[in-house]
Amino acid sequence: MSVAPNFRLEGKRALITGAGRGIGRAIAEAYAEAGAAVTLCARSEDEVGALARDLGARGCQAEPMVADVTDVSGFARLVAARPAFDVFVNNAGTNRPKPLSEVTEDDYDAVLSLNLRAAVFAAQAVSGAMVAAGIAGSIINMSSQMGHVGAANRTLYCASKWALEGFTKALAVELGPKGIRVNTICPTFIETPMTRPFFEDAAFKASVLDKIKLGRIGQVEDVAGAAVFLGSDASGMMTGSALMLDGGWTAD
Repeated sequence: MSVAPNFRLEGKRALITGAGRGIGRAIAEAYAEAGAAVTLCARSEDEVGALARDLGARGCQAEPMVADVTDVSGFARLVAARPAFDVFVNNAGTNRPKPLSEVTEDDYDAVLSLNLRAAVFAAQAVSGAMVAAGIAGSIINMSSQMGHVGAANRTLYCASKWALEGFTKALAVELGPKGIRVNTICPTFIETPMTRPFFEDAAFKASVLDKIKLGRIGQVEDVAGAAVFLGSDASGMMTGSALMLDGGWTAD
């Protein structure tokens, strides 16, 4: 019997939220190329529709699912209308960096509603279908290094990601007997369309690179590889854990 780890995803159905761009798009492409049938969820029909067509042209299996994950009941209905998924990448998120003295109630609602409330109820909808179908699946919550440390101007973001880490551990305990694994991915600063403007500030970029021991800004491919690992059978004994992709940020 071979002991080689299996990183392939053939025969698995995967749902990725925030799949239209950035990290979510990279994960969707990596999953499709690893053999999964991917469902691409985002608010933008143009983005997920174009990606689904592109993946189809490459011989991959992909379908768009246009949804706003903050619409909890609407998202749940779309999930219920599809066969249960084997892998769920709970990726949609946002940030509004500013000092606490400038944080508004609208900022709080925007960040916590998407990063925590929507993530919790999305996991509820997908895991419920997994349990009902008897699927021993994998749920991957997109967290952050900021779910393990603090940083100025990121009080709301840190609050949401620390909470997501606790939620993940509790859900792993709850769903372990069902064979469902629940883990987080915790990236450092990743260059995406959302973050790229921040790095135009030379002082900010220098401060980030000073904390990343590997000396470079993360790329979406760095996260996609970890997501393939957690979605595949190669991580079959991993649950309730945080996979740090921080370039050494939290090592000191």
